[in-house]
Amino acid sequence: MFKDVYSHIEDKELLDRYFVDNDNKWIGILLQRYTMLLLGVCMKYLKNEEEAKDAVQQIFLKVITEIPKYKITFFKSWLYMVAKNVCLMRLRKRQEHIPIELTDQVIQTDDTPSKEAYIEKERTHTFIDEALNELNVEQKQCVSLFYLQKQSYQQITATTGFTLLQVKSFIQNGKRNLKMLVEKKMKQ
Repeated sequence: MFKDVYSHIEDKELLDRYFVDNDNKWIGILLQRYTMLLLGVCMKYLKNEEEAKDAVQQIFLKVITEIPKYKITFFKSWLYMVAKNVCLMRLRKRQEHIPIELTDQVIQTDDTPSKEAYIEKERTHTFIDEALNELNVEQKQCVSLFYLQKQSYQQITATTGFTLLQVKSFIQNGKRNLKMLVEKKMKQ
């Protein structure tokens, strides 16, 4: 099994090294460190080993292209959000490939909402995902941990290193900003 010769170096230090010398080697070490976690997350969402492996490769590419755009404090949390978003986008694409006749049969039953309601719900989910990515890093991280990963305030403070007051503020402001961004997108 692979032995991580960099295991004594914290994620934060590896990130700092990347931002200092812009060498993808440091990102590669981080990605290798979390490959099994990524595969597990992808399997949880996609329920298919081959698709999960493809998704992990897609996540690797996304991380390499996206990481220069962000100031990441907690790589593992950020990586989890990237993985989750990649998986959710893949699941949405799966739904887009369902023949419309089959969709009509599945959706048009007595105890399910109409096709229009389903489409509106999917549209709203897309707007929420887009708006979440427009929040500042701290708000996005805290809102995602609180609402999507169902973490408590204490768990978020432990994960992020923010104070309890900061966490509450980031969640409150993030939720308000998210609502405004979604409403704006729905009016367009």
